[in-house]
Amino acid sequence: MHEMSIAVAMVEQVTEATGNEGSCTVSAVRLQLGELAGVVPDSLHFCFSLACTGTALDGAELLIDHVPGRARCLPCGAQWATGMPPQLCCPQCEGGTAELVSGRELQITGVRRAGDEPRADARPASVQAIEES
Repeated sequence: MHEMSIAVAMVEQVTEATGNEGSCTVSAVRLQLGELAGVVPDSLHFCFSLACTGTALDGAELLIDHVPGRARCLPCGAQWATGMPPQLCCPQCEGGTAELVSGRELQITGVRRAGDEPRADARPASVQAIEES
């Protein structure tokens, strides 16, 4: 199950990125996850909760933004949703020369620190992007 190694790497990256802020506790991590990335979201959620145990991310929520797979035909320029399993032949010209435009993403896009939680009467708090130097 490669989701565990992904979850452990995420915890390490977030810990490293927030480490210079002392004992910062993280309450949520936002991740872009492409449809074609080969990662099972439910497994990643499970592994993430295990990987967070005993760290500054203990109890943190994993928020996944799903990115659909899209392809572009190189000869005619048409774009389409690839679906899963991916359809990589152009539906317009039936050409077989396509490039993936989106769907392979696997990127941490933000972190919410403890204390930044939304009030019950407020809109959901945003998850701030990680600033790396």
